[in-house]
Amino acid sequence: MRRRSSGGPNASPARCRTAAWWSPSRATAPDLARFASRTERFEWADAERIATLEPDLAGRFRRALFFPDEAHLDPRRALASLAETLRRRGVAIRFGVELALADADTDIVVDCRGLAARDALPDLRGVRGEMIVVRSPDVSLARPVRMLHPRLPLYIVPRGDGLFMIGATMIESERRGPVSVRSAVELLNAAYALHPAFGEAEIVELGADLRPAFPDNLPQVRRTGRVLHANGLFRHGFLLAPALARRVADAALDPTFKSETPDADLPQRRRA
Repeated sequence: MRRRSSGGPNASPARCRTAAWWSPSRATAPDLARFASRTERFEWADAERIATLEPDLAGRFRRALFFPDEAHLDPRRALASLAETLRRRGVAIRFGVELALADADTDIVVDCRGLAARDALPDLRGVRGEMIVVRSPDVSLARPVRMLHPRLPLYIVPRGDGLFMIGATMIESERRGPVSVRSAVELLNAAYALHPAFGEAEIVELGADLRPAFPDNLPQVRRTGRVLHANGLFRHGFLLAPALARRVADAALDPTFKSETPDADLPQRRRA
């Protein structure tokens, strides 16, 4: 089965505001209203407000949802910054080294290997995601734009220097490998629908990989002896990482902590 969805945390390095635009067709108005009913903390924006927020989209959309309290980040730059912060605090980071649990001279081991942890978490599955990075000096966006295209929902995230990340695919498949022709064509066509200037953009990067997910698509913290497994963040890794890190810290300091289970803890995990 092939599923597609829109939205996501991947974004540009600076804090900025996020908007969701909709097609200028009146036939799509009920879809935008339905989307609005499933979210919160937004402001309705008419064509004039859209033109003020994003001049390059002036005249292309009649209505939008503007989320003034949202922010975004560039995950690659964020990871580099986090790693440097840990090094300054004396945390040793070693890459390309496999840890033998028996050799770990520590009271607690936190396993956050993603899909590689399926040897210990057999109910993990992979959900394929694909993205494209393009360079278009003819388009300027101040914030991520999520377009609820009638057929191909997508998000376009400015990364600075004319670079944009285009994403939207969520495919129930564990196939690793390059981006498929179908996905590339659909993503690029949707970007062109947002702004025709993307038709002249340069393709800088195509990427695909698998996101680790449990059956309910919500993260879990489990304990096996002295090992804490933190996994299943699905497509919301950077969004949920701070909350999951707090739960891991609480579990590490609580000897009575029991593994979370998909059924019993579902309401609590959703609230968290």
